[in-house]
Amino acid sequence: MTQTRPSQITTTPALAFVASDRPEAQDARAALIARYGAVAEEQADVIVALGGDGQMLETLHGNMRRRTPVYGMNRGSVGFLMNDYEEDGLLERITTAERTVIHPLQMDAWTEAGEVHMGLAINEVSLLRQTRQSAKLRITVDDRVRLEELSCDGCLVATPAGSTAYNLSAHGPIIPLDARILALTPISAFRPRRWRGALLSHGARVRFDVLEADKRPVSATADNFEVRRVARVEVRERRDVALTMLFDAGRSFDERVIAEQFAN
Repeated sequence: MTQTRPSQITTTPALAFVASDRPEAQDARAALIARYGAVAEEQADVIVALGGDGQMLETLHGNMRRRTPVYGMNRGSVGFLMNDYEEDGLLERITTAERTVIHPLQMDAWTEAGEVHMGLAINEVSLLRQTRQSAKLRITVDDRVRLEELSCDGCLVATPAGSTAYNLSAHGPIIPLDARILALTPISAFRPRRWRGALLSHGARVRFDVLEADKRPVSATADNFEVRRVARVEVRERRDVALTMLFDAGRSFDERVIAEQFAN
């Protein structure tokens, strides 16, 4: 679930700058620090992330506890989650920015050995086959089995914020940010061949049971956190965790998602 609201940053913010390893991102960080000064991330009112979408996700994950607003500028390749890069007027852009509040998914993954691992996902939780053998999954939603057996390369649960990422590449739907919906999307489904996935309430609890796990091993990933050889995975939204991204006025995340649906 994602919400877009006017920014509440009304004073001159203390800024911290983080950057990906790309030379252009590192150069931008040095230039902006020289111009605007910088504080440590723990002391910042806003963190400015320089790079691509991967850097934005990494910065948000690194601030799960502090939950400092993050303003991204594109010094990477894709940059769907980023604002355009411009050195001039940064403080004005941040103080007039629109804020988008997102709630991540929690993945609880049980391995074949009985270990339990927890991860949080801003974009999606995905299950993927580990070998040439297709995965076989049983899918349960809110304690009711909805699909006894899905033979596939994998399956994912995506947030609205993540619906334009891996979910879209897997032919899943783009979700409006205020829709209170999660996408349940198969990846290269083989049986049932015509199943295209489902739209679920943001409060739904999704469980995946891996069938024939010894023969058909499956990994589970919450964004960039991976657990190998899982036997069961449960996914739910964490409403108690609220992360904030800042977007230039008139270039909100909502507008970008709408525009993406009309892109060629």
